[in-house]
Amino acid sequence: METIVWRGLDEPRMEIAYVERVAGGLRATGTQIGAGYELRYELEPELLRAEIVGGRRRDIPLEETDFFDLALSPLLNSLPVLRDGLLEAGPPRDYTMLFVDVPSLEVEPASQRYEPLGDGSVRFRSGDFVALLQFDGHGLVETYEGLAERVR
Repeated sequence: METIVWRGLDEPRMEIAYVERVAGGLRATGTQIGAGYELRYELEPELLRAEIVGGRRRDIPLEETDFFDLALSPLLNSLPVLRDGLLEAGPPRDYTMLFVDVPSLEVEPASQRYEPLGDGSVRFRSGDFVALLQFDGHGLVETYEGLAERVR
């Protein structure tokens, strides 16, 4: 099990995740603390449990989408990178993610594109939003442009 911590770049926010690699991706538990909320989550390959402390709790099955995407969390951006080996330059990959808004925990499908640029860099697109993601050699997010950076 690996412990990973990120801090927000765009607003006060911290996230800690306890991550274990499993067949099909990652298993993780984590806590994200933002301005006015605390989110606790558990990630399994086919299920995401999310709870706003003192508020809503949801068990969210993956169903027909490719991966989960938990808003403001860099961790889940590692899922397609790990499964599809996106650390080296290659063609863009399109995915349908199950996007979970934070702190509302509302869920909706979202089209996303991951364009591997090489050297662990990936250009991420969702609608009009574009960001550069930098991954370590194990496929975990080091920096998410404008959103978060890993704390060592």
